[in-house]
Amino acid sequence: MKHTRTLIAATLALTLASCGQQPTAPVAALPTPGADSQAEVIPGAYLVGFKQDALSAQNLTEQAAMQAQAITAAGGIMTSQWADISAAAVKLDASALAKLQGNPMVEYVEPDLVRHALGFKSGVTDAAASRPALSSQGLSAQALYTASGETTWGDNALRVPELQAKNYTGAGVAVCIGDTGIDGNHPEFQRKLKGFKNFTGELNRDSAYALNDLSHHGTHVAGTVFAQYGSGTGASGLQSGMDPNGVGGVATGANLYMARVLGDTGSGSSSAIINGVNWCAAQLQSQGGTEAKVVISLSLGGGRASKTEQRAYTSVWQKGALTIAATGNDGAAVSYPAAYTEVVGIGAVDSNLTKADFSNFGTQVDLVGPGVDVISSVPLGQGTRALASGGGVNFSDVQAADLTGKGTVNGTIVAGGGTNNEFCGVGARNSALSGNIALISRGTCSFEEKVANAVGSGATAVMIYNNAAGSLGMSLTNQYNVPVVGLLQADGQALLGKLPTTGSVTVGAADYESYNGTSMATPHVSAAAAVVWAAKPTLTNTQLLNLLTNTAKDLGTAGKDNNFGYGLVDPYKAITGL
Repeated sequence: MKHTRTLIAATLALTLASCGQQPTAPVAALPTPGADSQAEVIPGAYLVGFKQDALSAQNLTEQAAMQAQAITAAGGIMTSQWADISAAAVKLDASALAKLQGNPMVEYVEPDLVRHALGFKSGVTDAAASRPALSSQGLSAQALYTASGETTWGDNALRVPELQAKNYTGAGVAVCIGDTGIDGNHPEFQRKLKGFKNFTGELNRDSAYALNDLSHHGTHVAGTVFAQYGSGTGASGLQSGMDPNGVGGVATGANLYMARVLGDTGSGSSSAIINGVNWCAAQLQSQGGTEAKVVISLSLGGGRASKTEQRAYTSVWQKGALTIAATGNDGAAVSYPAAYTEVVGIGAVDSNLTKADFSNFGTQVDLVGPGVDVISSVPLGQGTRALASGGGVNFSDVQAADLTGKGTVNGTIVAGGGTNNEFCGVGARNSALSGNIALISRGTCSFEEKVANAVGSGATAVMIYNNAAGSLGMSLTNQYNVPVVGLLQADGQALLGKLPTTGSVTVGAADYESYNGTSMATPHVSAAAAVVWAAKPTLTNTQLLNLLTNTAKDLGTAGKDNNFGYGLVDPYKAITGL
């Protein structure tokens, strides 16, 4: 099993206390992802691994001082030092790099890498297949698992109502999330966050109760773990079909921590993530903290391996923490850190327990969790909520487009025009749309082209209905000042038959969103692990992981496979055997 393999070079002195030093420089200029692996490299930033064979013979403090001196003597600037794994993060020019590489104490020098959040807002692009038809809380009415009240389809897939009924809530176990931050003011968290620390170096991001989660990713992940029952934000902040009390998490009794290791853009450095992971592990009683058990949840990753990261994750495993990470959304090889030894790799399934097409695959997939159309909290007012009416049609699903304008528009609804009402052709215009709401069919041209044509024709709002069964979310390239929404095929066609008619379109703020990604699957599994560990506190991290894999719901090929690992995590079975 992946998590039992150990790198020999990382086994010495792993029980020693770490000396973490937070980076002093922000990482605002991180490269964006790209096919070229150089896009994952932070220019001028490196991770240095010193040889570890002498660690047992020398005082750790003296060893750390010698390593720091070697960096300074080479002309480098040390930004973080991790004495227990004999490594450091440094800034080096070409001359300093060459000197360090030639130092006999140094085992390797490698780039400090970029890691990214691995979740995205639910929706489809022009070329993508439609998602299943959505009903309450963004879930398919025909799905194997659906929502019920505050219980999301993911909760039901993990049998959370049965767990809650027996008071299995994760109480006494810490879940420490490494992500983009959290809106601690969201009512779903009831101001119960146990700890928060910013490791990105970005200024004015040091409070869980002030602006810190600009990408919204961390707040969404945290809600899946910890959202409290009976504490939603109310009707004005809900998505269509949601329970008035919002959603409930998998481990509502756990002790929640947030390490802000990804910045405003949703990206962060390996060194910042290592610092955050070490902080999470430092919460353990064995490391001087207050927590008996710690689950570290990382919905982030990248495509390039790092020797220093492997040392770090081996270290926290040896200290007794359980690290769980997303495998990635490329439909390709498992990303890092999920691919490392001593890290549990998590893939994503939909509400029919089918592998999500984006979910990465390989031997490093250990378990899967719910990762498609996962509804959860986002920073207050930062989500988008859409409503529509017209012609007496009961719209069962309305999706706001990305970059849509906000507000409410009332008026006459008019067909966009063109072949099959698709309104295609760059620069196409229809004077009948001026001052009216445009109703357009999805079809052979892009959403962007349709919306640009409608706005150019003077439309005050745009409705686009699907040309196949399924919900219609849209990603636009340009920002528009008119509301743009997607409708189901049946609803749009029914409305088309009643034109011209009056109606309305509203796009407003929301406190919840539906996201896709292995990022969404990971907190489900992390919270499930916390619930099981709380019920079975004598287990070591190795024993806990063996229990989770042995009791998982087998999916796909019998036994462990590259798509589902051991299967869907089943915390109730892990606890009760049923």
